Amino acid sequence: MNKQIRQKKIAEIIGSKPVATQDQLAGELKLAGFSVTQATVSRDIKELGLVKTPGDNNTSFYSLPGRGAIQGAEERLQRQFLNSVLRVDCSENLIVVKTPPGEAQGVASAIDQARWPMIIGTVAGDDTILVVVKPREAVDEVFMRFSELSGG
Repeated sequence: MNKQIRQKKIAEIIGSKPVATQDQLAGELKLAGFSVTQATVSRDIKELGLVKTPGDNNTSFYSLPGRGAIQGAEERLQRQFLNSVLRVDCSENLIVVKTPPGEAQGVASAIDQARWPMIIGTVAGDDTILVVVKPREAVDEVFMRFSELSGG
């Protein structure tokens, strides 16, 4: 079977179940009828631009960059908010999230990985995150969800 078909199957596999290692991916491909070596799987991972994303219990899984919510993203977002968010405020279509020094990047990453459709993106400094929301009418919903996530 050709490379394009194999790589499409890889995308299907990692989109349907958590895959943590190249060996696990090779095993899944073999179950699907593909004869692959570890080197082939490694090349496919590189060519597809797969990234490792954090999961639960210090695990990480392969995923396609920029494709939908990442497995475990909501749980990671909740952990980040409970552990690192000091306060949340909003104005117009912007939400400001305050964290202790050095923790804004991790929280912003968790927000981005959750891929909420009403959040265009985040900008993080050392202890402050600017969250851009669209449409403006969604700010209250996002603000309330952030408040709930931070335990408030």
